[in-house]
Amino acid sequence: MPVKKKVSVKKTVRGPAASVSRRASSLANRSLRLRARIPSSASPLTSRSRGLSVPVYSLAGRASGTLSLPKEIFGVKVNKTLLSQAARIYLTNKKTLLGSTKTRGEVEGSTAKIYRQKGTGRARHGAIRAPIFVGGGITFGPKSRKVRLELPQRMRKAALFSALSSKFFDKNVLGISGIDKASGKTKEMIQLMEKLKIKSGLIVTGEKTDNVTRAVRNIQGFDVLPANLLNAYEVLKHELLLVTKEAVNVILGSKTTPEFGKKDSGRALLARMTKKGKKK
Repeated sequence: MPVKKKVSVKKTVRGPAASVSRRASSLANRSLRLRARIPSSASPLTSRSRGLSVPVYSLAGRASGTLSLPKEIFGVKVNKTLLSQAARIYLTNKKTLLGSTKTRGEVEGSTAKIYRQKGTGRARHGAIRAPIFVGGGITFGPKSRKVRLELPQRMRKAALFSALSSKFFDKNVLGISGIDKASGKTKEMIQLMEKLKIKSGLIVTGEKTDNVTRAVRNIQGFDVLPANLLNAYEVLKHELLLVTKEAVNVILGSKTTPEFGKKDSGRALLARMTKKGKKK
């Protein structure tokens, strides 16, 4: 006798129960896809950004602890478009356009007509200072000018924080201590650079220090800047960044920017005006 095969029949679920089951299966598949994207071990960039600390070296080139860095300055997302814009504006403002030419009204020479209008068989001309003649004026020539581009304060600070974060993510930030005790000798700074194996660096101090400036200004590829004059271009220009604890505190203190676009209420404006009147 022939054996009867059992045929399995799938029961189709309809109605609201079917939509709930489909939604649950899609959520499960999505979670599986997300798990597949996450790497098993954390990348070195992630492990570095968790701590936000860098080693500190003394003027003698010896390790002397670590320096903790604020995450809101050295751990932000790097905006390459903003960095490019900030660098272009900085270089444009630094440029001086000195080229200048004279027009036909500024060139020395007579304004009389060189010969009569008709009867000579030659082309008609006026003054000898016309641009067509040798020694005449220059048409549409350059003039000395100063081009000034502006970048809003918020964008400047955002570009600076992006540049600092980029240096930190690339492990090109080190702390330095005892910089105020520098003797001002170039030899002392050269020995420090040789021990740290640095070819190009920027030393950021809390305030202007003449001894450090005097010691570094004769070394090619090295500069010193106080924290209040730090900008994105100078950070990107140098290979390594040497920051002091005081410089980090200055940058951290100036990280807040005024909120533009908010209008004061009438009561707040009246209170401010009455306070000014009382002071007078």
